[in-house]
Amino acid sequence: MARVALTPTALVPNGGVADPAGTASVAGTGNGFVIAAPTASNVTLYLRASNATGAAATISVLAGSQPSAISSGQGPVTVSVAATSGVQWVGPFDSSRVQQPDGTLLIETSAVLTVAAFTIDGRRV
Repeated sequence: MARVALTPTALVPNGGVADPAGTASVAGTGNGFVIAAPTASNVTLYLRASNATGAAATISVLAGSQPSAISSGQGPVTVSVAATSGVQWVGPFDSSRVQQPDGTLLIETSAVLTVAAFTIDGRRV
């Protein structure tokens, strides 16, 4: 199965947003999500991963490739998510480590997780 586009929910200044349900992942290499390159500068991305399975799982933002990701040699950003009712917030991310040549981010999970993405305008306090 191919990667599914995951569209971030923008946290709006001086306002609020409803908590999105998230999107269930397909576990395994080559599956998961792709997040499009940001269209604005100063945008910070966070992920919320929820685990309803009976075992701990991981979520990984894959390392990018050069020249756009000069720090890609550090490998993916991988975070454990506890079993059953685990929720883990992941981010922000260093683009020099995880950005793909086309500006996208690739996400994979070791088990089915429900993932939501959020952006914050970095020009706000």
